[in-house]
Amino acid sequence: MHSDDRNSQISEQIFTNPTQKRVQVDVLDRRLVAALQVSPRASWGEIGRAVGEHERTVARRLQRLITEGVVRVTAIYDDLRTGHGRPVHLHVQVRPGSAAQVAKALADRPDTRSVYSLTGAADLGCELVSPSREDLHRILSSQVSDIDGVVQTQTQVVLHTFRTVAEWHAPYLTEQEIAELRPDPFPEGLPDEEGLSPLEQEIAELLAADGRIAFTAVAERLDVSVPTARRRVTSLIERRLLLPRAEVEPALLGLEVEAMLWLKVRPHGLDLVGQRLAAHPNVRYCAATTGTHSLIVQVVAAHEADLYRFMTGVVGRHDEITDVDLTLITRAYKRGHLHKSGLLTLDHHWETTP
Repeated sequence: MHSDDRNSQISEQIFTNPTQKRVQVDVLDRRLVAALQVSPRASWGEIGRAVGEHERTVARRLQRLITEGVVRVTAIYDDLRTGHGRPVHLHVQVRPGSAAQVAKALADRPDTRSVYSLTGAADLGCELVSPSREDLHRILSSQVSDIDGVVQTQTQVVLHTFRTVAEWHAPYLTEQEIAELRPDPFPEGLPDEEGLSPLEQEIAELLAADGRIAFTAVAERLDVSVPTARRRVTSLIERRLLLPRAEVEPALLGLEVEAMLWLKVRPHGLDLVGQRLAAHPNVRYCAATTGTHSLIVQVVAAHEADLYRFMTGVVGRHDEITDVDLTLITRAYKRGHLHKSGLLTLDHHWETTP
């Protein structure tokens, strides 16, 4: 089949078939997915011991969820530190009736990490990673603005990340279970920038495609010894240059309400507020950015009432926060460089190139 025909079929499946048969995800499934989020490369046996389930049960359930597209294990770069680029967040206003068309155009770009529909003034939100300032200028001044349906964009460049989605897990585990699964704490004082060697780059690409790839498979693919593969993979993760991530739609975990908060924070309190919000179990992502609002926070909750309590009881207690812009995410088209089909996450081979 011609590649253009295949890409057309892929895009049609992704963007015109949002409804799926309801995937069955029960309480134990959610606990197992949460465990996988805490330690995406843990063996089934390690997960089973932590949550008190037999290894065969863990393997059967998680393999089913992976096969069905409920969860995918990938890995994302710390783009600023590896030098891969500068993450930016876009608010995109579109012509009425063109949101799905614009979302497809944005999601088809290989440099976009996430694309989602929003309530509020902006119709779409988008996170992309630009290799350089010159590339960012070109992307914003011509490429995005030339997409049919785009009316206006607003750009915020990430200055510092307090928490990535890869570091979040659903709130279904005890502290003891988390402690048994959680890797050793990341070392403090990591350099602001640390590039990857050619071999590390190849390893990172394999992990991005399959976050659970075995050391033996890495060694075979790259023609290195298994100890070398193990050492290099472990080093990338311990140095926080690569973050393994178990990607799943929060709604499948019973967290039906997803919000983006844009906060104005007094400069003297920015670091403190960012750290405190990032430590909250409902916060999936938190970063300091340029723009009129200095902090972006992604929050999930089971119900609107829980989001209200988060706003009043968590955000509201910080006097350093002077303004809040709250929007809801109504649908995700892409997350972690992975396309979505309704609530399901497609594998990397579905990725299309514009």
